[in-house]
Amino acid sequence: MAQMRITVLMLLMSLVLKVQAQTEIPLYNGKVPNAIEVEDRGNTKDGVARNVSKPTLSIYLPPAASANGTAVIVCPGGGYGVLVMDREGYQVAKELNKLGIAAFVLKYRLPDDRIMDDKSIGPIQDAQQAIKTVRERSSEWKVDPGKIGIMGFSAGGHLAATAGTHYDSSFISNPKKTSLRPDFMILVYPVISFLDRIGHKGSAANLLGATPTIEKVRYFSNELQVKKTAPPAYLTHASDDTVVPVSNSIKFYEALTEKGVLADMHIYSKGEHGYLKVPSFDEWFGRCKHWMQSTGFLPK
Repeated sequence: MAQMRITVLMLLMSLVLKVQAQTEIPLYNGKVPNAIEVEDRGNTKDGVARNVSKPTLSIYLPPAASANGTAVIVCPGGGYGVLVMDREGYQVAKELNKLGIAAFVLKYRLPDDRIMDDKSIGPIQDAQQAIKTVRERSSEWKVDPGKIGIMGFSAGGHLAATAGTHYDSSFISNPKKTSLRPDFMILVYPVISFLDRIGHKGSAANLLGATPTIEKVRYFSNELQVKKTAPPAYLTHASDDTVVPVSNSIKFYEALTEKGVLADMHIYSKGEHGYLKVPSFDEWFGRCKHWMQSTGFLPK
């Protein structure tokens, strides 16, 4: 009897580990493109990553019995100055797993002239590499290569929107010509624009520098870069957001619908930036789930 109890306990522990297990892998095999070789000063404390120069992908796979083939690459925010890896990355990945979705948390390089030849393209290189990696290894991870989305928070939302608008421009080596277009976007209180009226100055300065050309500002203002072939999108924001004005989401939604791209948006009257108190996670995440079900990216 004692032996049977031990066996059952070991089996239960194995199942728990399978649900919660995650693996962090280097994003690139070999040299990181656009990188200046310097000492790695990256560190993570209290769930926040700083000075990221070695990009990685953390893989969260759902149990095989509940996996439905959908995948989401998660881009944490932090104004392109830090990455809120736990609250806007790992915790979200675990919730996605509960829906049968494979989640891949991207720890992308933070733009810095000391580690990159061109810091403005470092993050989008990493986002494109993540999409390429998941699509090329989709059979290994039991992912449908036609259901690979990207999700971003705040400046991570800017990166996700950049991936969803600049996919025709390859910033990385792509010998197999793998599609770099995400199949859908989920943008949570996202930075979209760098234009003076609504742009987030901190994110713009970190990504583009103190005195960028107007051409570069417009190039990375994603409401100006929407094509008819852009992926469908779900946006959520709060009206009282004083850090990233809600007009970022509104302008992007308008640009998408103007081009005939399927888009949905929910604006909360209260929530500020980060949804730290309201709305609850279940509230805003539940609306994302409903949208994914209604668009066929998630089974009902």
